[in-house]
Formats: sequence, structure tokens, C-alpha cells
Amino acid sequence: MSDTAPTHEDTLANASREEIMSALFANMVIQQTNMAMMMLGRMAHPETGETFHDTEAARMFIDQLEMLEAKTKGNLTRQEEALLKQALTSLRMAFVEAADGASSGAPASAPRTEAQAQRPAQTPAPAEPAAAHAKTPAAPAPAEPAPEESRKKFSKKY
Repeated sequence: MSDTAPTHEDTLANASREEIMSALFANMVIQQTNMAMMMLGRMAHPETGETFHDTEAARMFIDQLEMLEAKTKGNLTRQEEALLKQALTSLRMAFVEAADGASSGAPASAPRTEAQAQRPAQTPAPAEPAAAHAKTPAAPAPAEPAPEESRKKFSKKY
């Protein structure tokens, strides 16, 4: 059987512990990045094909990657540092774009299909659930939020 290609088990058996840990770290960073991108509406859900817009969930994934960056500072290889930095940079840009899009009237956490995601922004947005307004006073919401109110919605900018 020496003429066949090496199997996954053979590759792992020949890899050092450091190489395995590096591969697992890269896999985790990519997984967290993909989840955040999916929550920002940049990727469709692999099983349903729906696009989600949940900036709070995306923020959680970005915060976790920032925590990894802080806790592993000085302990990563150059490649691992570059991967983490690149992932955080692209996620921060996508988050800002999603936050800007959400402040223009789009609902922040409503799941959307791919066809809905490609519709023009002029279509009226569905009403947000009452739970989304649980933190605000019981006063009726204005039809068009004032610019300063939309900025208050997202306190953390990347």
C-alpha cells in the first residue's frame, strides 16, 4: 500500500504537536469568522440558504476573536497572527457596513432569504418584534429615527 496517497491519519501521525495545534487554531479562527460573516448577511446559511442579519450575534463572534488576539499575544506564529489580524480586519469592516445598513432602516435580526437580500432597500421593512424594544421606554417609536438615535444603537464601532 505504499503506492497510495497518504491518508488523513498518516498526515496527523507525522505532524508535530505544534503543527496540529496551529492547524486547530487556524480552523477555529476561520470557523468564528464564517459564523460572524453569516450573521452579518455576508454568507448564506449552508443548509437553508437564508441570509441572516444579527449584528449582536456577529459582535459576539468578533469579540471572541478579539479576546483570542489579546490572550495569545506573543504566543502565535507569524502566520497565526496574520490570519487572526486579517480575519478581524475584514469582520470589522463588514460589521461597520452592516451597522450602517441597519441604521438606514433594515431590521437587525430578521432572517432573510437570498432573494430578499438582493431586493432594493426601498421596500418597506417589516415591523420589528416587541422584544427588540424591551430596553427602550414604552413611548411610541417615530417612523424615521433621528440620526443621533441610530448612532446610539451601536456603541461599539470597529
